[in-house]
Amino acid sequence: MENYPLITEKTKEQLVSRICNHSFLTRCRSGNVNIGELKIFLVQQGLYSEYFTRYLCALMSNLPGRRHVRDLASNLCEELGLTVESSVPHSTMYREMLRHFDLTLEDAQPLLGTRRLIDVMFDNCRDPRAARGLGALCLGGEALVSAMYADIMAGFEACGIPRNVLEFFHVHVNCDDGHAESMWNIMTELTRSNANEAMLMLSAGHALVDARAEFFSSIEYAYAHRAELQFA
Repeated sequence: MENYPLITEKTKEQLVSRICNHSFLTRCRSGNVNIGELKIFLVQQGLYSEYFTRYLCALMSNLPGRRHVRDLASNLCEELGLTVESSVPHSTMYREMLRHFDLTLEDAQPLLGTRRLIDVMFDNCRDPRAARGLGALCLGGEALVSAMYADIMAGFEACGIPRNVLEFFHVHVNCDDGHAESMWNIMTELTRSNANEAMLMLSAGHALVDARAEFFSSIEYAYAHRAELQFA
């Protein structure tokens, strides 16, 4: 039976390159970012991440086999702090980081880009065609995390924020590669002889990268608008 090698490591590299070329991340890498803008990012990323376990559960509900569900259940347990290696829920780690900056998610409102990122991820993860959820959460989510967070950390460190405050990001640079690998293995199995599955995954991955770019643009716009108001 013919194979369709539509999704490769190069596919992931191309999507990572697309998002890392966004001006917000390039400015973080170069240290040309303000702590005020990074604080907006922290709150908006927190609002998006609050739904992560629900994205994952929605995807798991549509997977074709129990073995696939079991493989992703380990990711869920890690997020919830139910493993030996990860005994603290990641949501707790994030809120502790927010407190260092005197930030909270209570009463915080999502920017338009944040709302769109949440909606696009949910729409794909809830789709009965598991290929869409896998493409969204892997290609358009977990596979991007290491590169994105490395840039984000560079931005914070350029603003004088000590490394220990950024523990949440350091943890995810390491563990999310494992999350992406679990999903990647399922995707490889499902696409081994089905071109349609691969195309759905690719479409979802690109849709999430587009939404993530809008998310970053919304942060830039919100910070610029706030600065304009301060100096008006």
